[in-house]
Amino acid sequence: QVQLVESGGGLVQAGGSLRLSCAFSGSNFRFRTNVMGWYRQAPGTQRQSVATISSDGASTNYEDSVKGRFTISRDNANTMLYLQMNNLKPEDTAVYYCNGIDVIWGWGQGTQVTVSS
Repeated sequence: QVQLVESGGGLVQAGGSLRLSCAFSGSNFRFRTNVMGWYRQAPGTQRQSVATISSDGASTNYEDSVKGRFTISRDNANTMLYLQMNNLKPEDTAVYYCNGIDVIWGWGQGTQVTVSS
């Protein structure tokens, strides 16, 4: 059974940085063979994908509003997913989640990111 545990969120001023981590527990095969992504959900909005990474880490894609500021990466050996967030803006405030893209497992609790202006 897959479990996803996000961490690394917090309160930061605009222009600051945070690094989110996602621990994937379950089959190593499942992790390293699936496209993974970071999602976020702000109050009153739907959860949306902001960054994705191919199974081998060679290819990444970003939602337009985070391009050039966020970097997604993964460590297949340790089944970890990361999101480096730089130059944070108040509109980045949301709960951040990790999950697959083509395969969606049960959602973790997420990690709250709050950016003050």
